[in-house]
Amino acid sequence: MTQVAQGAPMKAEVEREEAQHLVRISLEISPEHASQEYNKAWKRLGQRLSIPGFRRGKAPRPIVEKHVGTERIKQETMDRLLPHLFADVISEHQLDIVAPPQVTSLVFDLNTGIVVKATVETRPEAKLPELGSITVDYAEFKLPEDAESKEYQAIVERLTTLEPVIDRPAEKTDIVNLDFNGFVNGEAIKGGAARNYRLDLANNNFIEGFSDQLIGHKIGEEFSINVTFPANYHDESLAGKPAEFKIKLNDVSCKVVPELTDEVARKVGDFESLEQLKEQVRTLLKQNEAQENDYRKQKAVVDYVLGASEVDIPESMLNRETRLLMEEIQGRLKGQGMSWEKFLDVEGREKTMENIREEAKKRIKTSLVFGAIARQENLQVEEEDFSNLVMDLAESQGMDEKQVMRQLGNNYAAAQMLSDQALSQKIVDLLLSRATFNVVPESSALDENTAAADAVNEATAITGEEVDIIETEE
Repeated sequence: MTQVAQGAPMKAEVEREEAQHLVRISLEISPEHASQEYNKAWKRLGQRLSIPGFRRGKAPRPIVEKHVGTERIKQETMDRLLPHLFADVISEHQLDIVAPPQVTSLVFDLNTGIVVKATVETRPEAKLPELGSITVDYAEFKLPEDAESKEYQAIVERLTTLEPVIDRPAEKTDIVNLDFNGFVNGEAIKGGAARNYRLDLANNNFIEGFSDQLIGHKIGEEFSINVTFPANYHDESLAGKPAEFKIKLNDVSCKVVPELTDEVARKVGDFESLEQLKEQVRTLLKQNEAQENDYRKQKAVVDYVLGASEVDIPESMLNRETRLLMEEIQGRLKGQGMSWEKFLDVEGREKTMENIREEAKKRIKTSLVFGAIARQENLQVEEEDFSNLVMDLAESQGMDEKQVMRQLGNNYAAAQMLSDQALSQKIVDLLLSRATFNVVPESSALDENTAAADAVNEATAITGEEVDIIETEE
């Protein structure tokens, strides 16, 4: 359908293509108005030019045109004029756009006026499921039976000290310092050497049999061990092959593990007794259990609503979000000192791009569905909602609230992000209030659709220094 808005000095025609979520805009600007804007443009340019024989801003139009060219003046005219014209059309026709208009053709003639044709992409409308009553399955998290004992073990490990071993060989529970060089068929393994490498004999991911063969050797000994790389080793040139490692044992240390006592509890924190420490551990574990279940319920209800909603995402919108997400990941990788190409080598180019595209699609759908919910339920960010988030942000950053507000006042993007976060939380809270949850067993299947953004940390974790060659991938 074509809508026409007329009136000097501009006529605008808007044609919607619902199937493609596109709007075609045609603007006709009268010769009089075009001349007025052209005159403003050449005068602005004249103010910025230094032309011999004329004071700045005093050169007449023919001189300015000769100096910069009429096309440059026309460009200056449109750079100032078009944003305002498009803004008027978008506002008048209430277009919910997702990107700035793209000019497809432009004719600028001072005698006949200006004709501009452009397209603008509009936001698709999500079709929501019934939100009055929601029934959702979720896997309830239960603390494992050994959760408490593992916490005590972690406390003890933090207080464990090392003492040098002098008069005995290395044992399974020791930590050793060694030099090693690896060889396959007599040739040195690339990345298979290290100096003064510290290895916990009981807890490591080295190739099976490597650490066991260090047991029984004394400080200063030089010896060789033989291992076989796993058949599924990530480096195919080494997979399944036998290897020899020449070892020099530099140092051996044993762990001195304290017993949990009232004295140890006082070292850990502000506790008078071991029983007080245990009470605190039990309380924190229960809090963690509750927080995990809150998160699972939120994820379950959001996933349900997203899955039950229908939205047609234009290819151009998906391509744009994919590109933005890829740039975001590249920035994160750069901050971690890892190149984009190395990341692709580790994760696999095809798999990575597929994951990025799927994550981009999920982001777009979430945004569109949440926007539709906010409009349908008339949800808005109130001053109190925003203030509460500012308060939380200030506390987490160790800053004063006024400081945070000043920074947000100078950073529109950050303020908008915080506002979006407040609205998203209101939407999630609404969905939770209307949801009934059915508890289902924990799934043993791993999620194969890992988001590309989450894969960044995984990729970084498995690409270490040169000694990663003797580590297995568990």
